[in-house]
Amino acid sequence: MSNFKLFKDAIAQQLQIMSAGQLFKVDVSKEDLWDTYLNAFPEGTNPIYKERREYDCQCCKQFIRAAGGVVSIVNNKLVSIWDIFILDDEGTHPTFQPVANTMAHLIHAAPIRDVFVHREADIGTDHNHTMDGDASVLWNHFHFKLPARFVHPKHDIATHLGKYRSTKDVFKRGLQELKVDALDTVLELIAQNSLYRGEESKAVLLEFQKLQRDYLQLEDDERDNFAWLKCTNTGVARMRNTAMGTLLIDLSEDMDLEGAVAKFENMMSGTNYRRPTKLITKGMIEKAQKTTDELGLTDSLSRRYAVTEDITINNVIYADRSVKPAMSGNAFEQLIEETPDKVKNYDQVGEMAIQEFIDNVVPTAESIEMLFENKHAGNLMSLIAPSYADAEHMFKWGNNFSWAYNGDIADSIKERVKQAGGNVTGDFRASLSWFNSDDLDIHLIEPRGGAHISYSDKRSTTGGNLDVDMNAGGPNSRTPVENITYPNKCKMLEGEYHLFVNNYSRRETIDVGFDVEIEFGGNIVSFHCPKAVPHKANITVAKFMYTHADGIVFSESLPSTKASKEIYGIKTETLHPVTMVMNSPNHWDGEETGNKHWFFIMKGCTNEGKARGFFNEFLKPELNEHSKVFEVLGSKMKTEESDNQLSGLGFSSTQRNQVVFKVTGSFSRTIKVNF
Repeated sequence: MSNFKLFKDAIAQQLQIMSAGQLFKVDVSKEDLWDTYLNAFPEGTNPIYKERREYDCQCCKQFIRAAGGVVSIVNNKLVSIWDIFILDDEGTHPTFQPVANTMAHLIHAAPIRDVFVHREADIGTDHNHTMDGDASVLWNHFHFKLPARFVHPKHDIATHLGKYRSTKDVFKRGLQELKVDALDTVLELIAQNSLYRGEESKAVLLEFQKLQRDYLQLEDDERDNFAWLKCTNTGVARMRNTAMGTLLIDLSEDMDLEGAVAKFENMMSGTNYRRPTKLITKGMIEKAQKTTDELGLTDSLSRRYAVTEDITINNVIYADRSVKPAMSGNAFEQLIEETPDKVKNYDQVGEMAIQEFIDNVVPTAESIEMLFENKHAGNLMSLIAPSYADAEHMFKWGNNFSWAYNGDIADSIKERVKQAGGNVTGDFRASLSWFNSDDLDIHLIEPRGGAHISYSDKRSTTGGNLDVDMNAGGPNSRTPVENITYPNKCKMLEGEYHLFVNNYSRRETIDVGFDVEIEFGGNIVSFHCPKAVPHKANITVAKFMYTHADGIVFSESLPSTKASKEIYGIKTETLHPVTMVMNSPNHWDGEETGNKHWFFIMKGCTNEGKARGFFNEFLKPELNEHSKVFEVLGSKMKTEESDNQLSGLGFSSTQRNQVVFKVTGSFSRTIKVNF
């Protein structure tokens, strides 16, 4: 049986690859697995050895009955342990490859029955010896040692399988039965703050919406696999069984909006809740539509991302060579003629106000780059144009262009903290994440005898608060987080802070280490510990000085990075070319309606989703009485997704900010510009 080792090793290697993800079992009985295996050997290749067939051994039988039906899911399709090639010196093995092929056919024809777990780490027996006369014979068998996460106590397996199966079934029902329109309606109500405690469910709803969109694009035979694979986030998967799920079911079954929302809000409040504002009604919509038609604004509601060809040079402060030819109008030569020959020399200037930068630096710039920092994520913007160029103007100003700022920046650790109920909007945030069932705890010691914030004392008198504490008891997560935040930096004590992580209870030896993010002033610094934290041991993440004047200065820490993220297709903490500089449309053509914004359109900056076409505060006064309808309408009339768009960073004249620019032209200089 020396050649059998080829078969054995191929199976073990396949299982090793598959076990990097989740494993499942298909609905094939143990008896069918074993009988199919034995009968798959080509005639004459499984001879009698002494009393039994050569490949009919109890060791391999135990393995095949336990693991023969194991599969993983890749691209929503099943992958079995039998999807292998068994090669010898002459190519595909003539005895074992037909067996693997037959077993693979059996497995792929069956649906998934359960997630896979086993009561022991070892499946099968690696090898054993028997005596043939005076000679010892080595026999190889199927064998694999499971990673610890697939091993469960025997008494726990039935409960574990039942919970997973139940979660998957609820998830799939939700994906199938909850209508897309119902989900859109609820998210719109949340966006306009018209649903009691609706904001609490926003993150879960958005994740469910994304998964449902992916699910509905699949072929029918792939959807069940998708549900099995994606149901691990139980908060999202079991959403159908919550009060929010009941609201979605009612709307999906065409219950009237007022009745469904009233039912939901009474469930959430525990009382006969009376909402402070009315939901929009059909009559309100019809009245708003009549006004819109009378003003000739129906075509104006359709919006798209603006492109270079939409812009006349008269409304641009700066344009680089790559976009000048595409602009409409013939005024660029005039702009050049009006540029002064002599400009004040700013070689020695390191910092200036925005208007001084616009007036004295931009006119002679040949190229402009700006440093996109993490703190600018909320300044990302897109210029929005009407779908129909000749549509009637619907805004307070004399053109039909608008803009939309980025409203919700998702960060992996921040998103996990938000889903766990933590605050990510304070002036200071320290978030811990890890990937096993250990009970890690984050600790922060304040200066000068201040509080020691931890699981045992979660709040300090200065506003510090541990608002997420996971894996301390009850069900343990494999994607846990903990979070400490200070809402107001002005209340923080000045002096040295000590942030460290303690392993209160070590439970695993795999997926060890942890990550910590410290966010202050919009900047995120990431720390990584790759090693296991010993039981009851502390590991210092960082010591830092905090002062009201200088903010945070680190004196000691784990290796760290000022985390660069990709948002809108461009990386933070990096210089990016500016292709255009302009005022916001409400300040074009000499008009000054409302607050001024400065827009810096950046090369490669692309909002990958849909942007809101307009906001109520932009609209003509004649539409004010219909503000409730237009609030919902604005969330519906979004742009279509497009790679061709004018997006970048925007800054309001009413909000303080600071940006670093690198400018080349009559001088080359790095300038810090204050807004």
